Amino acid sequence: MADTVRVRILADGDWDAVVTLERDAYTGLGLSEGRAALQSRAAASPDTCFVVDVGARTAGYLLALPYPPHRYPDLARGEQRTATTCPPGNLHLHDIVVAPGLRRTGLARHLLHHLTGTARARGDERISLVAVGGTEPFWTARGFVPEPGVVPAGEYGGEAVYMSRPVAAARQTRPRPSLSPPPPAPTLREVS
Repeated sequence: MADTVRVRILADGDWDAVVTLERDAYTGLGLSEGRAALQSRAAASPDTCFVVDVGARTAGYLLALPYPPHRYPDLARGEQRTATTCPPGNLHLHDIVVAPGLRRTGLARHLLHHLTGTARARGDERISLVAVGGTEPFWTARGFVPEPGVVPAGEYGGEAVYMSRPVAAARQTRPRPSLSPPPPAPTLREVS
């Protein structure tokens, strides 16, 4: 691959691309939150929100923020708290989206690996997420364990399930980003 792949902290100039990626990924599922809600989540924990660039293109993003176990962002409103109001322990992966033409190329795994390293450095013990749109098998393959009953029926759309894994359970090796397609992955609130 000739283009350089780089994960970096989400910056103010990234919002147009992030909002477009989020809208394209979640509007069909009825889960698009809009710019203000997304910005409030990133403002709550700016050091745990990233974009992945391929060359000069913003190819995806990841929003994560500390949340107590079995809790998650309310899609109907923006974040009202900051990372300092929730100490390390559980880092909640709220969104992970890769541009449609670059999905199944390893970029989501690269973002997830970066998040895992960040969680480890912060002293977090777990990473949680809400899988949507039938993506539980995708996340199970990445070490996440379903915790049924945490997300009420209808919240986060149909088939939503809260999942988590210990930070220590994550692979210690760094994934190699490539643009050659691995096996297909489903669409999810954490869209890869």
